[in-house]
Amino acid sequence: MNDVWVALGLTLLAGMATGIGSVIAFTAQRTNYRFLSVAAGFSAGVMLYVSFVEIFPESAKILSARYGDTWGNWLTVLSFFGGMILMAIIDNVIPAADNPHETHSEEETAPLHDPRAVIPDFQSAAYQGPEKHLSVDDHGKSHKRLLRTGLFTALAIAIHNFPEGIVTFIAAMQEPSLGVAIAVAIALHNIPEGISVSVPIFYATGNRRKAFLYSLISGLAEPLGAVIALERSF
Repeated sequence: MNDVWVALGLTLLAGMATGIGSVIAFTAQRTNYRFLSVAAGFSAGVMLYVSFVEIFPESAKILSARYGDTWGNWLTVLSFFGGMILMAIIDNVIPAADNPHETHSEEETAPLHDPRAVIPDFQSAAYQGPEKHLSVDDHGKSHKRLLRTGLFTALAIAIHNFPEGIVTFIAAMQEPSLGVAIAVAIALHNIPEGISVSVPIFYATGNRRKAFLYSLISGLAEPLGAVIALERSF
């Protein structure tokens, strides 16, 4: 029974890291783009490391035990690249102006490369003419659209966190050390996710409490996945 509580605790802590992201977002300067880029890059690096060092070999091992070495390895590789293709399709159907993965203009990214650079006027930096380049984000959004972006981001992250909670719980139950490693990696990954939820909601409403609440709710999907995994195991 102690193992169950440890696994649930690790999953809860990993999910609640989105709240840490909200707090950081509120204390950092609104124009500190270098900090946001470093935080996102660091979390991405941690998750890539864990994926290739821990999760990928473990999935190949489990699938090979179930389907044999040949099919197990093929399913692992096909699942990996299938996920990449699915992400590319989703990324492609999102309008460029609403897509955070699109490349910003040089004027917009100047503060990332040079701390002495002047913070640009984003409304003028994002060209508003009829031949607007698709790679330039539209920063002239109304508060309503900005709020909608934050809410949809919270929903997407909640859906994303749900299976993470299942994986963290199962890993912690089978191998506590692996569960701790995954929980720490997911927690680090969830911090900038909390930032991505709270910042647009805060900018749209000016309400720190509401932004923090939505960020925290998106993280609660993590322990919810763990609870469902627990119920299915009995």
